[in-house]
Amino acid sequence: MPAKTLFITATDTDAGKSYISAMLLQGFKALDVTAIGVKPIAAGADAKGFNGDALLLQQHSGIALPYKVVNPICYQAPVAPHLAALNEQQPIDEKLLNDALQHWQNLKAEQLLIEGAGGWLLPLSAKRYLADWVAEQQLPVLLVVGMKLGCLNHAMLTVREIERSGCQLIGWVANCIDPHMLLLEQNIADLRQRISAPCLAVVPYAAEPALYQQLAKQIAVSLL
Repeated sequence: MPAKTLFITATDTDAGKSYISAMLLQGFKALDVTAIGVKPIAAGADAKGFNGDALLLQQHSGIALPYKVVNPICYQAPVAPHLAALNEQQPIDEKLLNDALQHWQNLKAEQLLIEGAGGWLLPLSAKRYLADWVAEQQLPVLLVVGMKLGCLNHAMLTVREIERSGCQLIGWVANCIDPHMLLLEQNIADLRQRISAPCLAVVPYAAEPALYQQLAKQIAVSLL
């Protein structure tokens, strides 16, 4: 049976997609659910050509996977992938993404987490976005909201675009990335009222590891 698949997007770069994805992988492990995390496209690599976010997913996946399986498309410069593709003369090949998805879904995993890059409307080319690919594959979506000044606008723009694409938004996570954010609780409450999909977790800034595990279990149970 193909793995249950979830696409993880965010309101912006550095909103915490990898952090939440790693939490989910640990949560599934605690529930004895075999889960794998992959990152189809990454930009920003070390001297060995490895991306830090992809390595984090590889580390916490329930099945040992070669790096190239976890991250089939990786560019050296930490810039928008479609610009890196032009600069490195290696266009983003959507057929490669399709083949990778089929391979991931047929691995011996119960849950597949696919982490996006940047925000929802990540360009793949002059006319195509990663969101187009997600919609064509009919993947359910989890939204990570980086809680900071401006997040209400970013969150609602993203939610509207996800809904417009026809994708199912299964829920969202409030990731508290700014320890000094004013009116944090009020902002979260406001988003709860505006977003019809449920808030699956509020992840505090610099929480203890035990709380990470607890929150990951809550999210994981909600997604089963």
